[in-house]
Amino acid sequence: MSKGSVRIAATFERLKSQGRKALIPYVTAGDPFADVTPALMQALAEGGADVIELGVPFSDPMADGPVIQQAAERALAKGIGMTQVLDMVREFRRSDDATPVVLMGYANPVERYGVERFVADASAAGVDGVLVVDYPPEECEAFAAQLQAAGMDPIFLLAPTSTEARMVHVGRIASGYVYYVSLKGVTGAGHLDTAAVAAMVPRIRAHVSVPVGVGFGIRDAASARAVGEVADAVVIGSRLVQLLQEQPKDEVAAAGRRFMTEIRAALDEAAQGAHA
Repeated sequence: MSKGSVRIAATFERLKSQGRKALIPYVTAGDPFADVTPALMQALAEGGADVIELGVPFSDPMADGPVIQQAAERALAKGIGMTQVLDMVREFRRSDDATPVVLMGYANPVERYGVERFVADASAAGVDGVLVVDYPPEECEAFAAQLQAAGMDPIFLLAPTSTEARMVHVGRIASGYVYYVSLKGVTGAGHLDTAAVAAMVPRIRAHVSVPVGVGFGIRDAASARAVGEVADAVVIGSRLVQLLQEQPKDEVAAAGRRFMTEIRAALDEAAQGAHA
């Protein structure tokens, strides 16, 4: 049995056997309301999310555009840090023991918490994967090995500018899935070039044996369907965060569920079309 997350591996195996693609929403922990996150995660899973990426708020999220930056600022203003994020995962696990959860964030909160303590506490809380945006693979082989030994996957980003050498390195140490950033620039920016994504995914697969998810620029059912035709997973962040921040507190979870249901239906229609 390979090291890493059993939940993530099982999720992708099940989807592959069904000819379906993974739907991976991103939300910022503690946003738009500090105490709504576990219920929101539950609603996303009920709406068809296969993996949930939970953003750890950080004061200088340099890879993120204004929507997710502002979400992080709002969450930090409510006192949300790593301890609270892990509490939210624990609470979610009380009602859902199947849906994988990936923490996505930056090195500073992990290091401030303490790397070894983080690995132990995240694993105990029920985290399945960790994506640290500013940890290049060349510098975190030991961290990746610690995560895998604790039953979690180190998830890495690849970009249009990634070299073959970077892909080889990621392929050697990544588990779970890799996240291809389909645009140069920050989250929520620009327009998705699906032809460029379709050209890049096979290049990544030549070096990486784990599933390939694609994010940045996916805003609706149509863009999700287009990416789902070439990738193993579709990641939606900024558009979802934007939608949720427009909701009153008692509507947040329901709005998240509706949005997931719509994207899930589009992905499954595309999969059925491909197998018709």
